[in-house]
Amino acid sequence: MSAEDAQDEPRLLAEGLDVGHAGRPVLSGVGLALRPGRVTVLVGPNGCGKSTLLRTAAGLIPPLAGSVTLDGRPVAGLDRRTLSRGLAFLPQSSLVPAGVRVAELVRHGRYAHRGAFARHTDEDTEAVTWALEVTDAAPLAERRLDELSGGERQRAWLATVLAQRAGVLLLDEPTTYLDLRHQFEVLDVVRRLAREHRIACGVVLHDLTQAAAYADEVMVLADGGTVTAGPPDTALTPEVIHRAFGLRVSVLRDPGTGHLACFPLPAADAAR
Repeated sequence: MSAEDAQDEPRLLAEGLDVGHAGRPVLSGVGLALRPGRVTVLVGPNGCGKSTLLRTAAGLIPPLAGSVTLDGRPVAGLDRRTLSRGLAFLPQSSLVPAGVRVAELVRHGRYAHRGAFARHTDEDTEAVTWALEVTDAAPLAERRLDELSGGERQRAWLATVLAQRAGVLLLDEPTTYLDLRHQFEVLDVVRRLAREHRIACGVVLHDLTQAAAYADEVMVLADGGTVTAGPPDTALTPEVIHRAFGLRVSVLRDPGTGHLACFPLPAADAAR
């Protein structure tokens, strides 16, 4: 294997995966490969298993079948601190600790590197400062988390997982509660983390146009499995979107950016 091939090896690899709850699968036979420097976006209708797949990949839910490895090691065999050094996960929503300030919350993201009672190092301080800055959360550093708006709170949580400085980043609907400007700012951060820091990113999104603009690979999930996976040009076609969502759309290319955009067809046009 060449050095270039080795750099493109998946950091996180799921094979033959069945995921679900109480022994009942919602997805079967799913594969997922997150590679350094690339953003993989998971899309699909509500309840199709996107979040369950991401939580299984993060080691929070045991798979019903199949395997998940992080840098070649089974996720199931890693203790929480070791796993947190290699993989950071942001859920859809998190409990808001009463009285905790944003900077304090973000410092908790360094736990896997220093332990519960060790003193902060210069490296910890640099990681926290960087995470606050790239998420536009530095002005919030001394504010209490329970006093923030939903969008501000989401940026604080994103900064917390970024402070882990992990090689794999899993984000479950990271644009929730954000206005349009901050949605794109967060996704810009994700692209920059992949491109500049070689982080392997897996992101659940609902907006297909945003998925097309920011993904290197789109994984479309529906009906208990993978409908298709590949670059946006091949994964987000009108046929695939209709199969997964039951929706007739027109997929057009923006002449300025070259990105795809999806537009629902009026009922009269869809029936033709």
